[in-house]
Amino acid sequence: MNLNNLKPSTGSTFSTKRIGRGQGSGYGGTSTKGHKGQKARAGYSQKIGFEGGQMPLQRRLPKFGFKNINRKEFRAINLDTIQTLIDTKNITGDITRDVLVENGLASKNELVKIMGRGDLKSGVSISADKFTKSAEEAINKAGGKAITL
Repeated sequence: MNLNNLKPSTGSTFSTKRIGRGQGSGYGGTSTKGHKGQKARAGYSQKIGFEGGQMPLQRRLPKFGFKNINRKEFRAINLDTIQTLIDTKNITGDITRDVLVENGLASKNELVKIMGRGDLKSGVSISADKFTKSAEEAINKAGGKAITL
């Protein structure tokens, strides 16, 4: 089997409708659009969600919710993730945003928040944008420092 002799199986393909090519084609005259009406005219396009003049769903339902344009998104990193990073990569010094970016835990423009899940055994200083209270306590208890940027 080669690319030059591949062809679809019999009956799986159909020739396209040639609309508006005379009465002999079977699709002449009205060109499958029926008689008169808006849909038969040239340039017709229907709005998305149009329900034939009935009040559309997006207008029937009430508005709700609020998007805070000043919201800050943080990348959450847990203490157990940092502990596995220390164990596997043998990091002993300070853990900064650069270290987290190098190890794929955050991207360089993300704000980082350290969360308190898991235990931290080694006393390292961690610098991040935010810490939860439990994370800060766990870091201090292990003999490290929580440095807020």
